[in-house]
Amino acid sequence: MFDHAQNNRVLMIVENCSYLHDARVGKQAKALMQKGYQVSVISAGQGAFLRPILVEGVKVYRFPRIPFVHGTLGYFLEYAYATLAIAILTAYVFLVQGFDIVHIANPPDCIVLVTAIYKLIGKRIIFDQHDLCPELYVCKFARPSALLLKLQLLLERLAYKLADHTIVTNESCRSIALGRGRRSPANVTVVRNGPKMEYLKITDGDVELRERSPHIIAFAGITGYQDGLDHLCRALRSLRYDLGRDDFLCIVLGDGDALPHIKSMAHELGLDENMWFAGWVSDPEQYFRYIATADICAAPEASNGYNDRSTFVKMMEYMVVGKPIVAFDLPENRISAEGAALYVSHSEREFAVKLAELMDDAALRKAMGEVGRQRIEAKLAWQYSIPDLLKVYELVSQSDGVAQRLWNRMIEHKAAAKDKGVSCRVLETSARTRTANIRR
Repeated sequence: MFDHAQNNRVLMIVENCSYLHDARVGKQAKALMQKGYQVSVISAGQGAFLRPILVEGVKVYRFPRIPFVHGTLGYFLEYAYATLAIAILTAYVFLVQGFDIVHIANPPDCIVLVTAIYKLIGKRIIFDQHDLCPELYVCKFARPSALLLKLQLLLERLAYKLADHTIVTNESCRSIALGRGRRSPANVTVVRNGPKMEYLKITDGDVELRERSPHIIAFAGITGYQDGLDHLCRALRSLRYDLGRDDFLCIVLGDGDALPHIKSMAHELGLDENMWFAGWVSDPEQYFRYIATADICAAPEASNGYNDRSTFVKMMEYMVVGKPIVAFDLPENRISAEGAALYVSHSEREFAVKLAELMDDAALRKAMGEVGRQRIEAKLAWQYSIPDLLKVYELVSQSDGVAQRLWNRMIEHKAAAKDKGVSCRVLETSARTRTANIRR
């Protein structure tokens, strides 16, 4: 009834980012395709709702992102709407082409609930935990709702429980899955999110950007409220006015819900001439050329329950092009960068001092940048994570799903009943024989 040899159709689901902008999901999809899997994706994006587009062999189904008012209510409405849209698209994909494995990238965790019904008919679920949603929720809002936080924790537990296997980005998140999630160590795998090795070849910078200032500082990535751009702005203000340095330009590469607020903040702090908001750069080569142009890169995420357990993609993107980093002293930052970064305890002024130190020491910048490049080349590039990803798929493909287990139990019960019936007939025959012998 069930054939494991054909379990190669994968449906990947990502809500909080377009597939074209999510480097992790894109790299995973490509690695799976090269191994012979057929990959489709559901993600936010512009375009016809039920008409997929083909992106390098991956069929991408899109649902429109609807902006809601920022805050707890907006947070709830965003995920409620997205969950409904994903449920409709998942059912459509199931009917028109089918799938064997559903690979769900959070946030939100509630997406796993959408796929629970498919598990009952033999489909496998991989829960790819990009973020710790309860910690992310507390980090994003000054006054988080206790009720919504409890809901987040409940959804996370259900996601762990429903998944056949859980993928996490680092050991800090794995410890959460094993502890709070009560997952078996055999069912949780770390798949780190390193950059592609090919970006090590990018050494040329952007000529126009290089001419704009003697010292270029770069920030890259999503500009959410948890990403520390407010800390960076205050550090740059201290660099400019407290330390008297006006010989720098900070380029911000990225977009997100906090960007309008950060732009206003930069203006209020008098940084109009020292910050350039370049927006989202979709061309990977141009993106890395901008970073390669920088003299120093910034990772301004401050310590909290979310950031302390997060591996920031930007850190390794800085390292792959050989750039020194100034970062807050977080556990996973040290694991990623080691000697490629100068670490700041908590002070924005100290952040500014470290920036100035690197601005004035070209030899130190070069040495730190080389440490970062070597770490990527020897240990942290994406190619080192691919075997872990494929091993998860091999385990999940070969495991028995819910439907298979129910079918096996039915067969076992039927066989047991048959054996019991045979045994009863043998006993009855034996009893009749003994009775006949007694009568004789």
